[in-house]
Amino acid sequence: MRSSTPPAIRFATYLAPNMYRVYAQIVAYMERHIGQPTTLVVGTSFAAFERGEIDAGFICGWPYVELTRCRALGQQPAVELLAAPVLQGARYAGRPISFSDVIVHRDSAHQAFRDLRGCSWAYNDRDSQSGYNLTRYALVCLGETRGFFGRVVEAGFHQEAIRMVASGAVDAAAIDSQVLAVELRDHLQLRDQVRIIDTLGPSTIQPVVAARHLAPLLKDALCAALHTMGDDPTMRASLDVGFIARFVPIDDATYDDIRAMVAAAEAADFRDLA
Repeated sequence: MRSSTPPAIRFATYLAPNMYRVYAQIVAYMERHIGQPTTLVVGTSFAAFERGEIDAGFICGWPYVELTRCRALGQQPAVELLAAPVLQGARYAGRPISFSDVIVHRDSAHQAFRDLRGCSWAYNDRDSQSGYNLTRYALVCLGETRGFFGRVVEAGFHQEAIRMVASGAVDAAAIDSQVLAVELRDHLQLRDQVRIIDTLGPSTIQPVVAARHLAPLLKDALCAALHTMGDDPTMRASLDVGFIARFVPIDDATYDDIRAMVAAAEAADFRDLA
């Protein structure tokens, strides 16, 4: 009897579009490594993990924290951690962290984040640790929880926020450091249009997660593929496109830094940047 083909493992990316090609190569590697078909789509709802529509994904650290809040009610989260990337460069110190680089137009007179009172500000989306929650936390630390920015605009993606700053449509934005590095490398004209005036963070980087419903043996296989990927010469060029050195094991407590940022903003009753 002919054996049936196992169902495809359904991956989704909820992260920046300029990283899609990297995640596609990572997913293809995992398919080869575990011998099971895979697909990759752009995620639109985190509820898809609970509904069984997505098996694994690349998500931001803040949504991961929000998805695990249900533990306080004695419920099991819809996702579990598989691994997290360590990025290339001395600033990351071999740790699974990222930063938010605050950018302005090249000709701007502003020199630091605290100089931006009354300025217009773009963020990528409200589910973003690097673009929204970390900005919110930085303002809490400055004691600026009401009306710091003159105008706040949701750009939709980090890349669009970069272009809004470059064109002068807004004064400033906080951009995930990995996304900014990729964008400035791939679009050289942007290097002459924007500059970094400050850095927020670090915070724990975006994880790779598996849906709770995925079989334990499959989760183990995906973990093994991710953890060995950085040493595989066939993947080196693909990972370099995203400035990824390797993937490492990570546990839930590592995201307590983001939980603390959320708690500080909530304690200050500061939920909206606008």
